[in-house]
Amino acid sequence: MSSILLKVENSIAFITLNRPEKFNAFNREMALLLQNTLDACRDETIRCVLITGAGKAFCAGQDLAEVTDPEGPGMARILSEHYNPVVTRIRELEKPVIAAVNGVAAGAGANLAICCDIVVASRSASFIQAFSKIGLVPDTAGSFFLPRLVGWQKAMAWMMLGEKISAEEAERTGMIYRYFEDNLFAEETEKLASTLAAMPTRALHLIKKELQWSATHTLYEQLQNEDKLQQRAAATEDFREGVQAFLEKRQPVFKGK
Repeated sequence: MSSILLKVENSIAFITLNRPEKFNAFNREMALLLQNTLDACRDETIRCVLITGAGKAFCAGQDLAEVTDPEGPGMARILSEHYNPVVTRIRELEKPVIAAVNGVAAGAGANLAICCDIVVASRSASFIQAFSKIGLVPDTAGSFFLPRLVGWQKAMAWMMLGEKISAEEAERTGMIYRYFEDNLFAEETEKLASTLAAMPTRALHLIKKELQWSATHTLYEQLQNEDKLQQRAAATEDFREGVQAFLEKRQPVFKGK
């Protein structure tokens, strides 16, 4: 079977990392397939993307057999051609992307999760910045996202020590949105995706852009950016529908336009 599975249902793209025998560790084929799958999710009929893992793990990071293979792509290509393009595609996708962490997320797998827009986890899931354990530094944009989510001290300690972080601690520290009990995980994550898919997709995209911009700009630059993005939001069909529904005291029917 393919190492990346895609199912589209009710305007939601369900992407499954599918190397369960390797705890969904990435090799070149899987990374390139994920990029192609994310490109396919640009389709306007898709209004939310959910990424999860097959089997017991979300993603164990890089398949080390590929790294140590003298005929393999090598570390430079793994970063520039595998992980960096995946992160870029997720951040540039004009719709919400959910990471549904169903099990262990380690190394690049942990950072793949936290680069998504909303991260949820099962209670039994865990996150590990495993890089230091083998003499490496964090990649897959972890050094950008983690300190912004949990603060400098937590990020530094977790990255240096390579400690296992439970789903409960991940929620408590703000690394993830929330966790669900294992028996409710699939139901609750699909419910979250359905909620987002029914919302004004263009506004959600602009919220995504707004927060990304704020990470590297000043207050005064952000005020100007809010002005520009709000004007774009106010020009959408969904804004007009939202206002009309409010005035008519009914539920809006957004079309993502």
